[in-house]
Amino acid sequence: MTAPMATLKLHPDDDVVIAKTALARGTLVPTADGPVPLAVDVPAGHKIAIRPRAAGEPVHRYGQVIGVASTAIAAGAHVHKHNLEAAPLREGAKIGVAPASVVYHPQETMRTFDGYLRADGRAGTRNYIVVVPTVNCSATVTKMVGERFRDVTRDYPHVDGVVALTHKMGCGLVASGQDHLVLQRVLAGYANHPNVAACVFVGLGCEVNQPEPIVQLARSAPAGERPPVVVIQREGGTRKAVEAAVAEVTRLLPRANAARRTPRPASDLVVATNCGGSDGYSGITANPALGWAVDELIRFGGTAVLGETTEIYGAEQLLVSRATSPAVGQKLLDRLAWWETYLAAHGARMDHNPSPGNAAGGITTVAEKALGGIAKGGTTPLVDVIDYAERISAKGLVYMDTPGYDPVSVTGLVAGGANLICFTTGRGSVFGCKPVPSLKLATNSMLYRHMTDDMDLDCGVILEGASIEEVGRNIFEEMLAAASGQRTKSELLGMGDEEFVPWQSGPTV
Repeated sequence: MTAPMATLKLHPDDDVVIAKTALARGTLVPTADGPVPLAVDVPAGHKIAIRPRAAGEPVHRYGQVIGVASTAIAAGAHVHKHNLEAAPLREGAKIGVAPASVVYHPQETMRTFDGYLRADGRAGTRNYIVVVPTVNCSATVTKMVGERFRDVTRDYPHVDGVVALTHKMGCGLVASGQDHLVLQRVLAGYANHPNVAACVFVGLGCEVNQPEPIVQLARSAPAGERPPVVVIQREGGTRKAVEAAVAEVTRLLPRANAARRTPRPASDLVVATNCGGSDGYSGITANPALGWAVDELIRFGGTAVLGETTEIYGAEQLLVSRATSPAVGQKLLDRLAWWETYLAAHGARMDHNPSPGNAAGGITTVAEKALGGIAKGGTTPLVDVIDYAERISAKGLVYMDTPGYDPVSVTGLVAGGANLICFTTGRGSVFGCKPVPSLKLATNSMLYRHMTDDMDLDCGVILEGASIEEVGRNIFEEMLAAASGQRTKSELLGMGDEEFVPWQSGPTV
């Protein structure tokens, strides 16, 4: 057997090729010195050496160093955890060496979607009412309120639903400490989100996270009024608080139902990108195709947001070299330095990544994962770096400092104002996130067929000859369709109520 068409070489400088399908021991793999037989079976998406590497020598994929050989690697060997480890040193990142430029589409060619124009000028892609607890102690009451509106669309067809969010925080916090301020920012971001027509807060009464500061942050809510607050202790207990909150939602529903979609320019889209359950194909198919769609959105004046700081480690130089100013690039490097210190204090390292699922899919080191992951950000200049859940205000490619854990990452991106999520997956994440639609992009066709009820697009066709541009155009069209109201697979399954997870990085006291 020979496998000239069963492997992919991604860059002329690479020391490895990628198996497009599972390859059996003895299969002849082309190398610079002629075909060599595989010594072992190699799973799909995994790496095969095409030139020998001595122990300690760097190994390249994407034309970049993804690690060093931990033992001698022969041509034709399977390259993975047993013979490749994270590189001990990284090259210094150069800030803004050659920032890319954007060639914008003419205004007369502007693409549009049907969205909800809000009072603050932003556009929503959905029309929800959210009920938000200030503290975990009011989470059950919040859920009880949500249950009363399970069939709300029957009487209010222009309301997408009443979402009862819950979380585990709100007390045991250092008052005005980092976790407290982040939680306030997240809750206000959801209350003031363009996909939210109105919000009701539910508190217990004695918690550290008192509602009034959050209400002040959310004063410019899309409904144009102060969000109502129901306090359990003040109302007289659980039942009375539920009835009070139900009354507030009922009062707000007619106003929310009066909203109508109107044509909005694509420049009103703020698309959050995220990946979960990545595999060896993520950086070859779904991520670069999404990067093409992100570039296209930015060419129309829109905004795309990249995050997951723990998963760009080892590839940050490719982002900071695109920074529009030294300050923007330095802020990203400062956030990475903060993460290194933070993890070290907890006995962890940045190179603890990737996860077991990533490894099973062919990803060996965090640098390899990072190099594939940042492809979601396309090629345009990096215009801003913002903190977790901070309001997204710049146009173009923005970086938000978020953890790699998907629910926590996306919670921050949504709180910042993202009105659409594009989520790439190779192992099969089923992530949904109300009040924002989440498009699931499968990195390989096997996954798409196996989990067709969860996957919105098959990017694995790139492995069969489709171009990145072709698939990227399909993603962009799906962005506009989803933004206009077309239900994503996760929405059709009713997912998205339980994925609200604000970041908690500090002590519980």
